Amino acid sequence: MKPREPRFHGEVSEKSTKAMSRIKGKDTSIEVALRKALWAKGYRYRKNYKKIPGRPDIAITKHRVAIFCDSEFFHGKNWEILKPRLERGKNPDYWIPKIQRNMQRDVEKDQALLYEGWTVIHFWGKDILKNPEECIRVIEDAILDNSLAGMRWEENDGLFS
Repeated sequence: MKPREPRFHGEVSEKSTKAMSRIKGKDTSIEVALRKALWAKGYRYRKNYKKIPGRPDIAITKHRVAIFCDSEFFHGKNWEILKPRLERGKNPDYWIPKIQRNMQRDVEKDQALLYEGWTVIHFWGKDILKNPEECIRVIEDAILDNSLAGMRWEENDGLFS
C-alpha cells in the first residue's frame, strides 16, 4: 500500500480549519440524492467501495460502474475561470495546489479503474441536485453499453448469447 500523501498545502487560518473540518467526505447531500434515485429505480450498489481503486462514492458492482459525485469547487469545475478567482482571493498558495492535486488524483483514479475494466462516471453536484433523472439515464446507458460489450457474437447462428 502506498503511503498517504500530505493533506496540507500551505498556511491555513484557524477559522478555515474549523470550516473545513465540517465538510463531509461520505454521505454528502449529492451522494444521498443520487443513491436514492438509483435505489428507487431498482439498482443495487455499494457505497464508498474500498475493494477497487479510488473508493468510488457509488459502485454498481454487477455492471462494473464506478460513480463519483464531485463538488464543483473541490474538483475544479471550470478551472480556467476558478483559478484566476482563487489567485485574487484569500490564500491562493493553499487553494490552487489543493484543487490541482484533487483534479490530478481524479485522473489517476479513473485510469486505475479503467485499467481494471470499470466504467467511470463523474457527476457534478449541482447536476445531480437539479436533474437526477438525467444522471440515472447516463448510468443506465453505461450499464447497457457494458452489457452489450459483454455479449459475444456467435457466428454460426448469428445470435447474441
